[in-house]
Amino acid sequence: MSWLGVFLLALQTALGFPAASYALAATGLNLQFGYTGLSNFGMVAFLMMGAYGMAISADRGWGIWVGFALGITAAVVLALLLGIPTLRLRADYLSVVTIATAEILRLVIAARPSADLTGAARGIGGLSSNLGFFKPNFIPEGSYGIGDDFVFNSRQLWSMLVCWTLVLLATLLIRAWVRSPWGRVLRAIREDEDAARALGKNVVVYKLQSFVIGGVIGSLAGAMIALDSGSVGPARWIAPLTFALYTVVILGGAGTVWGPVVGAVVYWFVLDFADGALNNLWFDVSDTTSGAFRLTLMGIGLMLLMVFRPQGILGNKKEAFASAR
Repeated sequence: MSWLGVFLLALQTALGFPAASYALAATGLNLQFGYTGLSNFGMVAFLMMGAYGMAISADRGWGIWVGFALGITAAVVLALLLGIPTLRLRADYLSVVTIATAEILRLVIAARPSADLTGAARGIGGLSSNLGFFKPNFIPEGSYGIGDDFVFNSRQLWSMLVCWTLVLLATLLIRAWVRSPWGRVLRAIREDEDAARALGKNVVVYKLQSFVIGGVIGSLAGAMIALDSGSVGPARWIAPLTFALYTVVILGGAGTVWGPVVGAVVYWFVLDFADGALNNLWFDVSDTTSGAFRLTLMGIGLMLLMVFRPQGILGNKKEAFASAR
C-alpha cells in the first residue's frame, strides 16, 4: 500500500465513527476534568451504563428511546452514588473510587448470575436490528468516498451523522454553560477550591452537577457505540479506554470547548497512520506487536506534548499553568 493509501485509511478513521464516539465521551470527561478539575478515572463505567441500558432495552423490545432513558438514568444514579460521598474529600479519593467502581461493575456484568440481565460474558447482540437504529437512514445504499481507501457505506455514514450530531449538540451546550456564571464557578473550583468556597459557593454541589452532566454525556457515547456495533460485551469496557479518553482531552486541550473534537480526530489519525505504516510500508509485524508499538508511539508523543505544549493543541498556556498551581 502506498503512503497515500495509508493516509486515506487513517483519515477515514479520524473522520468516522470511532473518532465521533471518542469525541462525545471526551466532551463529558472534559467538563469533569478540564473545567472542574475532577479526576474521574472510571469514565468507562458511564459508557458502560449507556451501552447496557441500550442493550437491555433491545433485549426486551422496549425501543431505542427507552434504551437512552435507561442509560442516562443509570449514569445519573452512578454519578450520585460515587459523587456524594467522595466529592467532599480530596481529589485522589475520587480517582481511586471511580477506577475501582468501573472494574467492579465490569466484573459484575460479566458474572454468571448477571446473565439474565446483561448476558454475562457472552454479552447481548442484535441491538441495531431490534431497536431499528438504521431504519430512519435516508442515505441510499452504496459506497461513498475517494478511491478504494477512503470509502464509507450508507450504514457507516448514518452512524457518523448521528454521532457527530450528538457531538455538536453536546459541544454547543458545554460552550453555553461554561461561558455562564455556572461555568465560571467551575473554573474557579478547578483553580482554587478553597477560594471558591470562601466566596460563598457550595463547591460540593457544583462539582456534583459537573460530575453528573459529564457522566450523562459519557453514557450517550456508550449507547452510540452499542448501536453502531450491534452488540455489547464486558471485554470492551476496560480501564485503557478511560486512559485513551484522557489522552484525547489532553491532546486537544483540557478546558477548551473544541479540544475533545480536535483531540479525537488527531488521536485516531495518528494511531491508524502509525498502524498502517508499520504493517504496510516498513516491515511486516504481527497485530499484537503493531498494537503495542503504535501505543508506545502515542505515549511518547503524549509525553513530548506535555513537555513542549502542556496546554494541548487548542489550550491556553496561562490557563493551563494557573490550573496546575
